[in-house]
Amino acid sequence: MGPHARRDGVKIFLIAGEASGDRLGAALMAGLKTLTEVEFLGVGGPMMQAEGMQSLFAMEELSVMGLVEVLPKYFHLKRRIRETAEAALAAEPDVIISIDSPDFCLRVAKIVKENSDIRTVHYVAPSVWAWRPGRAEKMARVIDHVLALLPFEPPYMEAAGMACDFVGHPVVSEPRANAAEMAAFRDAHDLRDAPILLVLPGSRGGEVSRLGPIFGAALEKIMQQRSDLRLVVPTTAAREAQVLKLVEAWPGQPVVVAPEGEVAPDATRKRAAFAAADFALAASGTVSLELAAARTPMVIAYDVNRISREIIKRMLKIDTLTLVNLVSETRAVPEFNGELCKPDLIAQGVLEMMQNPDAQLEAMQVTMERLGEGGEDPGLRAAKAVLARIG
Repeated sequence: MGPHARRDGVKIFLIAGEASGDRLGAALMAGLKTLTEVEFLGVGGPMMQAEGMQSLFAMEELSVMGLVEVLPKYFHLKRRIRETAEAALAAEPDVIISIDSPDFCLRVAKIVKENSDIRTVHYVAPSVWAWRPGRAEKMARVIDHVLALLPFEPPYMEAAGMACDFVGHPVVSEPRANAAEMAAFRDAHDLRDAPILLVLPGSRGGEVSRLGPIFGAALEKIMQQRSDLRLVVPTTAAREAQVLKLVEAWPGQPVVVAPEGEVAPDATRKRAAFAAADFALAASGTVSLELAAARTPMVIAYDVNRISREIIKRMLKIDTLTLVNLVSETRAVPEFNGELCKPDLIAQGVLEMMQNPDAQLEAMQVTMERLGEGGEDPGLRAAKAVLARIG
């Protein structure tokens, strides 16, 4: 029986390679289940498994970052690519949906396309508007349909020859801390009614070790002028030991907020910290959207090593790394990237932002509206987009 013989429901093969993809996949699966009878197969993490999928193997095997880490695992990953593609072909699903993790997912899609006409969907567009525009053309050889998280991405994907739907960003559907949770957070950490500066030096080890000392030196200068501030540093279980060591040298006895127990990441405490904070100093990344969702004014600072910096500078097509600035089409969030990532410049930027925090509020509001806040849940929008194009 071919993939189009079943009309009573759909069979969907999903592939996710890391925690953020597992979260997107689970929301998509929940959306699909409200719309149709559906059978799920593929690779996913605990959240997707909770929605009713048995994973072919542990998703964690695919979460390798960087060349040095990948090389020893190269042959193992190659085997997993082949195995995943063979399982997808054998299942004859109506559609294969791969989620982020392009290094793994697009290699699977390539084998599938060489051996079948099964429809392929990729969830999360490559950021071709920022750098390496050629990735979209390459992707179009093996992907039929893209689900985009950012509203300005569809034209780039369509120009490369793929169908594309903007389905909203998952940040808009994440729950917000309420007043009671914020008050409990302040009490638990003895913050009383002091103004809180959230400090977020990155989520990867390399980022924390590079940005941590720069942020620390900036905080010395900030605290000289704002001794009333309390510093709060949310982190992950994986980074907790590194961050605790780092903040020993920082002024003002920072409060480190790490997940309790095995919940990854313990969302309630992190949400409360983001919502209770008055200001933030953060590394570049999705965190700017989480801060915008909490309406916490921010300064963004980021740097890489000198060689990478030169390469990236030549490759970058945009003048901002901050999604709030890109989505709102403003430059409301101050940034100190590359050679501007210096303690004295960052300190000055943070102090100026504290004097006029409302300057960013409109840009944050516009960003969240454009990402789908107040609208349909992104997982449901993604599910509808997939089903509409299977037809």
